[in-house]
Amino acid sequence: MIGTAQAKILIDLARESIRAGFSRKSPKVSATVSKQFSEPSGVFVTLTLNEALRGCIGFSDALYPLYRAVIDAAQSAAFKDPRFPPLSEEEFKQITIEVSILSKPVVIEVRNPGDYFQKIVVGRDGLLVRGTFSSGLLLPQVAVEQKWNAKTFLEQACVKAGMPPNEYANYDNCRVYAFQSQVFSEQSPSGQIVQKL
Repeated sequence: MIGTAQAKILIDLARESIRAGFSRKSPKVSATVSKQFSEPSGVFVTLTLNEALRGCIGFSDALYPLYRAVIDAAQSAAFKDPRFPPLSEEEFKQITIEVSILSKPVVIEVRNPGDYFQKIVVGRDGLLVRGTFSSGLLLPQVAVEQKWNAKTFLEQACVKAGMPPNEYANYDNCRVYAFQSQVFSEQSPSGQIVQKL
């Protein structure tokens, strides 16, 4: 668990990473920051422009030290999200940055597909759906923002994975994982940091 002061360091790192990305450089990382955030963790960085999504990329698994994962996710969200053109320097001045730090995804064990809706808690759980050749992840805050119930949330996670909405019922082809996350966001570009989840 991290606090708001630590989250500010990570969001500042994300912003500096994007700034460095305009000149195709890596941001400078102090020994203090690399040591403080050396534990591997899953993380997503979400960019918002005028309250609309402008990029979101991350890692569901703890593949890299947290500081490195934030750097890579921030630059990818800004420049490599296939849903959007690369971020412009003018847009960069106006974006707000959100960092979600993920717990390890755990398979949701059920006896029948309807059990998922009792086990998934909207507002607490994020979902990761993995198929034979694809996967899709939705952060916990997405269900809250979209006002989805557990069933719609699970269906949309399947759609994100490129599967039919009810593919979660196909145990041979689909595994459903839940995870939790701490979510911190700027209230305005380079502004105050608040914890959302």
